[in-house]
Amino acid sequence: MSFTIEQVKALVAEYPDFPEKGILFRDIFPIFHHPAAVECLVEHFVERIRSLDKRADVIVGLDARGFLFGPLIALKLNVPFVPVRKQGKLPGNVVSATYVKEYGPDVFDMQADSIKKGQNVVIVDDLLATGGSCKGAEDLVAKLQGNVILNAFVIKLVGLEGDKKLRAPTYALIEC
Repeated sequence: MSFTIEQVKALVAEYPDFPEKGILFRDIFPIFHHPAAVECLVEHFVERIRSLDKRADVIVGLDARGFLFGPLIALKLNVPFVPVRKQGKLPGNVVSATYVKEYGPDVFDMQADSIKKGQNVVIVDDLLATGGSCKGAEDLVAKLQGNVILNAFVIKLVGLEGDKKLRAPTYALIEC
């Protein structure tokens, strides 16, 4: 069975009052119950990235849901995948960036040799909310003298205006 991108969007489940009262949680995991839906999602992002004016040299995925489809996108584009992890989770020399989440500051790490000066980077994650974690990833790429050409998300929560904190353009499959 094949999926259209509209059918993939319809697989995103909604859970009211999770993880706390007043929050409507959007769950991308049902997409992964259908290999053909995952393939459709990945191809959609690959086509979007290929349509950019600049070629992507590296795909960066944010801990942890960006790890689900970031490597698949990188594989299809034949470019490296670079993980951004919570502080203390990566071996070797790392660069760090502090970012602010909804409930306080946190720190992301990236291996110091993962992006070369001047490389074009696409950052991928499941959700853009307030923009704090993606801004942290943009800061890491800048420290390594890379150039973020796109921040790509499955879902963007429009009312939180997280994209206004980011330097690079954003793309989201679903805007809520």
